[in-house]
Amino acid sequence: MNVSASIVLYKSDLSEIVKLVKCLRDINSLMIVDNSPTDELSTLVSFSNVQYIHNPCNPGFGAAHNVAILKAIEMGSKYHFIVNPDVYFEGEVIIPMVTYMALDPQIGMMMPQILNLDGSVQNLPKLFPSPFSILLRKLKRPKMYYQQFIDKYELRFVDEDKIYNAPILSGCFTLLNLKAIQKIGMYDDKFFMYFEDWDLSRRMHVKYKTIYFPKVSIYHGYESGANKSSKLFKIFIKSAITYFNKWGWFFDNERRVINKNALSQFK
Repeated sequence: MNVSASIVLYKSDLSEIVKLVKCLRDINSLMIVDNSPTDELSTLVSFSNVQYIHNPCNPGFGAAHNVAILKAIEMGSKYHFIVNPDVYFEGEVIIPMVTYMALDPQIGMMMPQILNLDGSVQNLPKLFPSPFSILLRKLKRPKMYYQQFIDKYELRFVDEDKIYNAPILSGCFTLLNLKAIQKIGMYDDKFFMYFEDWDLSRRMHVKYKTIYFPKVSIYHGYESGANKSSKLFKIFIKSAITYFNKWGWFFDNERRVINKNALSQFK
């Protein structure tokens, strides 16, 4: 398979990454882009499929993955996985996802079902957000209205095993069609962290299908760092402003039309 993958690290736990690399043994070329100040994690090159890239300038999540995406394109990869360091999986995931994407050249991005460590489903496919969506999701109030909102916004009402075209896919484990990436562009490096996957999903969804594929699943240790760290919360706010400055705040007709079309799949 012409398949590559990349993981971006920053002071990551070596044992956790070793566990993940073993999960990715079906990947021919696994590029580890390490944004840490030191190269202590370079020992990962002991795995035959790993290429270690030390990137101590730490340009951010998306910009670091762009380094690997460019190398993947140069190597002739057709498909490329974006993988968070805090995920792992059991059984077949890579081959079923690539096989499904290869059957339809109009698929630009895919993600599997994402599970919490206890096996419950993370509701990560979404509609395009408004500033109100972001605020309400943080506040979770008023309670009665919030539940109606979140069920629709995060598409929680959809059958858990249904394959569908979701406007936004999470970047924690994403399969990219590199032909599509060459047409719509890579990650926007204006986003240091947060919202870069939403921005890429939006650009991709306008031109290609962005498919949620719950026939396979992975585990994701979701930390919600922006809710626990003031530093990360500031980065989150800055990225949110960048996103809405780019796509529109309260007046965004494209958002309205695409969200309406996405919901029409389920009628």
